[in-house]
Amino acid sequence: MDIGKAKQQVKDTVEAYLAVDDHGDALLAPASQRPIFLVGAPGIGKTAIMSQIADELDIGLVSYSMTHHTRQSALGLPFIVNREYGGQTYDASEYTMSEIIGSVYDLMRESGRERGILFLDEINCVSETLYPSMLQFLQFKTFGRHKVPDGWVVVTAGNPPEYNRSVHEFDIVTLDRLKRIQVEPDYDAWRAYALEKGVHPAVLTFLDAKKNRFYSVESTLDGKSFVTARAWDDLSDIIRVYEKLGKPVDEALVAHYVQDPRIAGEFAAYYDLFDKYRDDYRIEAILDGQAPDEVLQRAQAAAFDERLSLLGLLLDALESEEHAVMDKTDLLLAVRDDLRAIKEEADTRAALEGVISERKQALAFLAASGGNSKRKRRKLTDEISMLKQYLTKLPDGAAMQDLEALFVADSDIQPEVDAAKAHLGNAFAFLEEAFGDEQEMLIFVTDLTGRNATARFIAQFGSDEYHAHNQKMILSDTQRKLRAYVEDLDEMWEL
Repeated sequence: MDIGKAKQQVKDTVEAYLAVDDHGDALLAPASQRPIFLVGAPGIGKTAIMSQIADELDIGLVSYSMTHHTRQSALGLPFIVNREYGGQTYDASEYTMSEIIGSVYDLMRESGRERGILFLDEINCVSETLYPSMLQFLQFKTFGRHKVPDGWVVVTAGNPPEYNRSVHEFDIVTLDRLKRIQVEPDYDAWRAYALEKGVHPAVLTFLDAKKNRFYSVESTLDGKSFVTARAWDDLSDIIRVYEKLGKPVDEALVAHYVQDPRIAGEFAAYYDLFDKYRDDYRIEAILDGQAPDEVLQRAQAAAFDERLSLLGLLLDALESEEHAVMDKTDLLLAVRDDLRAIKEEADTRAALEGVISERKQALAFLAASGGNSKRKRRKLTDEISMLKQYLTKLPDGAAMQDLEALFVADSDIQPEVDAAKAHLGNAFAFLEEAFGDEQEMLIFVTDLTGRNATARFIAQFGSDEYHAHNQKMILSDTQRKLRAYVEDLDEMWEL
């Protein structure tokens, strides 16, 4: 299955394993909770989905690559203790706490999370000395005498033998105790993730035109030539940074990530064209509704791959602007809820200080949770900063109405909304004039729907142009959540 389906399988399994009855007992007995075993080629996103699942379920994550461990670090070091057996005292071996199990307890203490995922990568590539202990762990969820704490789900991953010479084939007895999920590279599944994450438009449009370049592993006279989903993801991130710093994105940089010389050369040449399109098409002028005639005529005469690049540039610019609007909206919602919580408190200043203290503690727990929660941390940091600003502005003996006045002064986001809606409408107008209702418009509307920021923006603030081109909205789980989100936003300014 593809990585998207595998993620849902893992997430459903984790939720099932963590489910409890009215008495707090697990619905599925721990002994019946088979460790999950993801098997797939390197770089297709097995590790990445663990962070996503932990964040979405708001649970902890401890991640280890087992190729870095010896038997001693996994099981602990032996030491001698005195034991009494049958009325006589003997010297016996005991083991210190396993580093891996100890890390789970450390995270529980630091983050306050009692439930989580213990993710062990490359489990079928461990050393010969650790291999027997690994089999024991998969069967009994213990390293030596140290058991994985209750409330923690074991997820493992490994590569097929054709990708790694050190792979150990598990026997039937071991495999019969695992929940095995086979994962295959799939561009369409990765693209859905890439749209939500905001992968660089040059990467997306290049792969849209050349899907067979998405994943490749070949043996050559010079060794392995390969490119993986992880490589495209990481390349996108470094391109964003290089562009911000004004550094050149050349073939040498691309080859650090795309380790197939042929594909690296193709993408580097494409990126040069893409960068030229960015200047030639004057995206800001299009979004302002002031595209020169020569830009429109060029778009109409362009080949399909150039049109894809233009769409990518427009979508990237729109997403960036609408992402900023939704981030500010989320921040105002969070602060609104904070103020609602202390509305009835007699001492407004003291109550506000208490909220700030709670948010700081939540931020510390989030930082220690082990998930990929950068966006959540940033939101909490901004929330704390905004509340602290209010605290400095409050006069002595301030009442709740003083705090409300500060919030209302910050809560007008209409100018930003109007500007973003106008830019979106101008983009539609340009594409209609350039391409009509052909496949370019279908791609544009589909990608607006698939990107989290743009979908949320349209759900909240509307777009006549979008709905005119997309009459039948897909009622997915995401959109149902968006509708609930909209209902919450309707009460935004009511403290």
